[in-house]
Amino acid sequence: MAWFYLIIAGLFEIGWPVGLKLSQTPGRWILGVIIAVACMTASGAFLWLAQRTLPIGTAYAVWTGIGATGTFVVGILYYGDSANAWRMVSVGLIVAGIIGLKLTHGAD
Repeated sequence: MAWFYLIIAGLFEIGWPVGLKLSQTPGRWILGVIIAVACMTASGAFLWLAQRTLPIGTAYAVWTGIGATGTFVVGILYYGDSANAWRMVSVGLIVAGIIGLKLTHGAD
């Protein structure tokens, strides 16, 4: 269940930078800030639940990795951010790290 909580926390981690970006749109700053704060709260709560079982380093790395990768994808799809090869390779390394942490969890 801890990994489920961690994935949910990571998905909410995507929401707060997107909310902050939305708040920069004229007429949407209040909505954007509300979304950002709600996502921060939910993300932290689910991370807290995940850390009851998972090691702190694993949980934090996966949480931030999901957030960074998801925000990267949102930036490309909705905000016209660059999708050049080096950026894609770099995010691929983040994803590889997340997968590696999951595969080696409990292998001590």
